[in-house]
Amino acid sequence: MTFEEEIRRRRTFAIISHPDAGKTTLTEKLLLYGGAIHVAGAVKSNKIRKTATSDWMEIEKQRGISVATSVMGFEYNDYKINILDTPGHQDFAEDTFRTLTAVDSVIIVIDAAKGVETQTRRLMQVCRMRKTPVMVFINKMDREGKDPFDLLDEIESELGISVTPLSWPINSGQRFKGVYNIFQHTLDLYTPDKTHVTESIRYDDVTDPAIDELVGSQDADKLRSDLELIEGVYPTFNAELQDAGLQDYLRGDLAPVFFGSALNTFGVKELLECFVKIAPSPRPVKAEEREVSPEEPAFTGFVFKIHANMDPNHRSCIAFVKICSGKFERNTYYRHIRLDQKMRFSAPTAFMAQRKETVDEAYAGDIVGLPDTGNFKIGDTLTSGELLHFKGLPSFSPEMFKYIENADPMKQKQLEKGVNQLMDEGVAQLFVNQVTGRKIIGTVGQLQFEVIQYRLEHEYQAKCKWEPLSMYKACWFESDDNEELELFKRRKAQYLAFDKEGRDVFLADSAYVLQMAQNDYKHIRFHFTSEF
Repeated sequence: MTFEEEIRRRRTFAIISHPDAGKTTLTEKLLLYGGAIHVAGAVKSNKIRKTATSDWMEIEKQRGISVATSVMGFEYNDYKINILDTPGHQDFAEDTFRTLTAVDSVIIVIDAAKGVETQTRRLMQVCRMRKTPVMVFINKMDREGKDPFDLLDEIESELGISVTPLSWPINSGQRFKGVYNIFQHTLDLYTPDKTHVTESIRYDDVTDPAIDELVGSQDADKLRSDLELIEGVYPTFNAELQDAGLQDYLRGDLAPVFFGSALNTFGVKELLECFVKIAPSPRPVKAEEREVSPEEPAFTGFVFKIHANMDPNHRSCIAFVKICSGKFERNTYYRHIRLDQKMRFSAPTAFMAQRKETVDEAYAGDIVGLPDTGNFKIGDTLTSGELLHFKGLPSFSPEMFKYIENADPMKQKQLEKGVNQLMDEGVAQLFVNQVTGRKIIGTVGQLQFEVIQYRLEHEYQAKCKWEPLSMYKACWFESDDNEELELFKRRKAQYLAFDKEGRDVFLADSAYVLQMAQNDYKHIRFHFTSEF
């Protein structure tokens, strides 16, 4: 296969949603179709001892939620598919935002009963900002839910994107009988099966009288009138003709919609088959210096995530690198731009959640894991030699703060190592008070404190305790006026801290204090993300 063909056959995407919409279950079923796994684990069922493939951390198995993005790759019909299953919980939104910088398209999962929820809106804003193509999977059709037309209206108004249904449900809940696949002009009858792939019965023509016998004439008539209405109201979408609908999708202006039940492996295959046909292959990536095209022969890539303890027995850190252009080869020297060092990697890995295997080569669009001994930070660039800086991986200002204290004096070293490695992951942010030297952890949600405490204890055998700290915002600051900067630092000394990079951070304990500082010191620029 030629270099260009290798790149064109790649599909790298993230699955995003509000917690509990069925995102991890959908990931499982996509892996099932790809032959990557043969039996899917029910994500929350205690009866089935197997847990979801993408939720491999101990705390994820216990809580039944995803707390870290996991990466999985598999082959399907000559396509190489890379899925990134992201955390849905808002406390881990920053991990998800960073993941969205490493994908070429997105599938949004929406619960048919709940419709569009808060976290989905926030994630959609990031997709819109980056003009990322979006597909929607409306899940849990086998449960009572909202009317499909109401759901489409809600997606359009709440997410600010046009939609076009490419499959259509016949009833929902207990009366759910299947979906008509508008994209392929086939009828798929519903046969629930939670753990294995089952084939549906197919009919190619919606006017076929056999459909009346299968679903009843009342439902068949309603289906035909719904399809007529869809044809009149929603944009057309024809992948073969490369029509306007397809172009709008690739620009991020139109979202194709599918209906199904991920838990019962229904509607997933239709989604996957349409996805591989229409989703974009790797797209150009903007660096500060220029735009990088995936077809360029020279290798470039950036670190979008670091994960400590993928294998708790070896205390190993893995840096996840999105390849932006060219071909990555094992044991080849590449330039680490920030450190300005040549590095080679003898054991780069490809992932199937926690299971990983050594790869000899990878192409633009792929995600590779590089063993990290403290050389990488989120946002680092690797190239064949060219000086490039990829951008767009900010750290956001935290909203919750606590002092972290050692609960076991015998384990001070373990605690320090654990805190440093977890902060490198971008799970939370570490600040050190410039006057007292006390360590402060800042997060965007309470759940992160629990995850940090759990992981320190179970992965590093270190115990910590939290002390409350009333803080409003952390913001980075800089100024061209050195005199004013020194005056600010002297007057606000008790509010100042260093971040992990040694940069000055102002910890304001109220909105009023922050506003007064902004008014009093006109020449100081305050930043609420660390990317400036």
